[in-house]
Amino acid sequence: MRKISLLFLVLYLLFSCFFGMESTQRKIPLLDTTLAQAGEVTKQAHCTPTPSDELGPFYTPNAPERTSVGKGHVLTGTVRSSSDCSPIERARIEFWLAGPDGKYDDDHRATIFSAKLGVYTFESNFPPRYSSRPSHIHIKVTAQGYKTLITQYYPASGQTNGEFNLILIFEERIQ
Repeated sequence: MRKISLLFLVLYLLFSCFFGMESTQRKIPLLDTTLAQAGEVTKQAHCTPTPSDELGPFYTPNAPERTSVGKGHVLTGTVRSSSDCSPIERARIEFWLAGPDGKYDDDHRATIFSAKLGVYTFESNFPPRYSSRPSHIHIKVTAQGYKTLITQYYPASGQTNGEFNLILIFEERIQ
């Protein structure tokens, strides 16, 4: 009777912890950390590509390599492949945004590269609204073997931290 109760308890805990959750969201009992946070990236069948957005008129190539162009908003995320959700290391990520005065300038442009597990961190001022545009940060991502992604990140008003994963589409080459 005791073995059946113990077996029932173990099955109940496993079922409770894992049923209905995506593999990257499953909690490790007693550690309260996700598999992705522990550095174990589970490959999935497919990740939805990040939607593209307008380049806008203020893009200038060759932004300086730096991780910060101001203080007040920290944006983090992971660059991944849409085909299998694997992280993309050394993706080139370009950022440009309006400064606190609502104008674009070279002081608010940056280039960074994703780290080993595809992660990135970028710090800036909170992007101001201007004209009829909501607060936003422009982003251009390039990585060998993937289509260039041009998108924009729209933080909520007053938000000091944001997460924006960049999912790239594999570029099939016809030979």
